Amino acid sequence: MSPIILLIVVVVAAVAAGAGYFIGYNNRKKTAEAQIGSAEAEATRLVNEAIKTADQKRKEAVLEAKDEAFRLKAEVDAQKAEADKEIKQRRAEISRQENRIDQKENALDRKTEALEKKEEELKKKHEEADSRLAEVDAIRAKEMERLETLAGLSQEDAREVLLHKVDEELTHEKAVRVAAYETDLKENCDNIARNMIGQAISRCAADHCSETTVSVVPLPSDEMKGRIIGREGRNIRTIETLTGVDLIIDDTPEAITVSCFEPVRREIARLALEKLIADGRIHPTHIEEMVEKARREVDATIKAEGERATFECGVRNLHPELVKMLGRLHYRTSYGQNVLQHSIEVSHIAGMMAAELGADVQAAKRAGLLHDLGKAVDHEMEGTHVALGVEFARKYKERDDIIHAIEAHHNDVEPRTIVACLVQAADAISAARPGARRENLENYIKRLEQLEAISTSFHGVEKAYAIQAGREVRVMVKPEQVSEDQMVILARDLAKKIEEEMEYPGQIKVHVLRETKVIEYAK
Repeated sequence: MSPIILLIVVVVAAVAAGAGYFIGYNNRKKTAEAQIGSAEAEATRLVNEAIKTADQKRKEAVLEAKDEAFRLKAEVDAQKAEADKEIKQRRAEISRQENRIDQKENALDRKTEALEKKEEELKKKHEEADSRLAEVDAIRAKEMERLETLAGLSQEDAREVLLHKVDEELTHEKAVRVAAYETDLKENCDNIARNMIGQAISRCAADHCSETTVSVVPLPSDEMKGRIIGREGRNIRTIETLTGVDLIIDDTPEAITVSCFEPVRREIARLALEKLIADGRIHPTHIEEMVEKARREVDATIKAEGERATFECGVRNLHPELVKMLGRLHYRTSYGQNVLQHSIEVSHIAGMMAAELGADVQAAKRAGLLHDLGKAVDHEMEGTHVALGVEFARKYKERDDIIHAIEAHHNDVEPRTIVACLVQAADAISAARPGARRENLENYIKRLEQLEAISTSFHGVEKAYAIQAGREVRVMVKPEQVSEDQMVILARDLAKKIEEEMEYPGQIKVHVLRETKVIEYAK
């Protein structure tokens, strides 16, 4: 091939290649421009959709905000209406109170005016009485002067003459009476001597303390009163229910009064309160624990008091149950006199008189100490304290002469032994000592005991406590034996029986309680 042709071929190939490249470039450019335009359209579409979505959400948010605003406005309006109503009620109550205060002030003003009038009247009457007394004194002085002038004697001379005459007239009568007194003294000198010995013996008796029906528990602060009461009164109700006492929480600063006619229950409540106050934890569960602990302590005190009494009187070989019963007498009173202290006094007096007579001193002391044994349980069991004392003395193998002395100390049987007579006399001496006994307190306690006895006589009654000085009786029934409906009938029957069998002032509230507890342990 010639060079010219080759050159032509090369040029044509180069031209063709350049034309191909240019055409390819234009095609790629067009393709790229088309893709860019499509992307811009898609972006515009997405932006428009986003704007539409945002507008829609904004509108929804505005609607929700409007709904919430309407709801809040409705709540505010309701609260405002309630507040306006409460304000109106309080204004009305304040207005009523102001009216009552105005009425009381008017009544007091009227009473004050009436008192001032009465005071003025009394003052006038007093002045009139003084003037009349002055007139009477003046008239009396004039009459005395006139009588002295008529009699020719002064007032002193007349008095001396009259007294001399009266003295002469009474001389014989005085002599007769002196002689009668001397005769009576000679005839009754033995009785007078015995009375003097009895008084001397009673003065040698142990110290006596007269029991009351209330105990005072000191508080560290008045804030403790609210804690003892508890939320909605649950703590104080628990204490009163468990112990059967009446807690009096009044304006007395830093003190609570425990009221109950039964000294054992009162002592348990007092100890439990002191423990709760010292511990600081006051709630129903802890209260139950402290009350149970106080009961154990009282039982220990009962045993210790019984042992103390036997040791003080020198009485040995008593059955342990008799010692415990003697200890229970520490918490019993008879007409206000502590029964254990009274029994110790009787033991000492009977022993001293037995020693003077040459009788069995130990038997007299033993019988004197045990003579009121039945009073430890006479409010819990049927029968008199004499019969119960005899029963327990026989049960625990006391000697026949001791049992006879117990049985005869109130003349239930005729005393047949010197020891029985000595116990009877010693009992009378101790009881008759001035200030030893109070009749009214014993009658009051007997009435409360009768109230509790009537309450516990019904079927299904577990416990009964007389509270509020006998104006209320709290009866706790067994839930498995008494239903809710039967409680109504029980309360009505109990109230009717109290009305029939008791005499009392005012009215007695019968409060029947039924409580069901379920206890389970997670192991």
